[in-house]
Amino acid sequence: MTRFAIRQATGSDLDSIFTFDHLAREDARHRAFVERSVRAGHCFVVETRDQVIGYGVFEHSFYQHGFVSMLYIAPDLRRQGAGSMLMRHFESICQTDRLFTSTNLSNLPTQSLLAKLGYTLSGVIHHLDRNDPELVYVKFLRQDGS
Repeated sequence: MTRFAIRQATGSDLDSIFTFDHLAREDARHRAFVERSVRAGHCFVVETRDQVIGYGVFEHSFYQHGFVSMLYIAPDLRRQGAGSMLMRHFESICQTDRLFTSTNLSNLPTQSLLAKLGYTLSGVIHHLDRNDPELVYVKFLRQDGS
């Protein structure tokens, strides 16, 4: 099994991220989002052998709850545990009793990952992406409400 490490992203990671994230290469708004997230300290990278192979953006901005607004692993390195490890990292640093995330209805691999990690469907948002509803998921991290 491949060994991964997670750390907070720095500005020097941006070129690596933009190498494998096609959306950031093609969409200036998405690229700016990633850059802002790195500057704000909300972006974390997954690396193996000193190579960045994925990243995620985590904040406490969704109705004051933890929210993973981006999870992206290089396409040729998916299904090796990096996404699960990154989500578990976010669970460990979440300061609220619930962690939310979302994905498109068409994104079956992410839906499968979230189900495997114990996330449940919380709601649906229409009209963000044309003809591809956004599914919102939640995981209850603590039962005591702390």
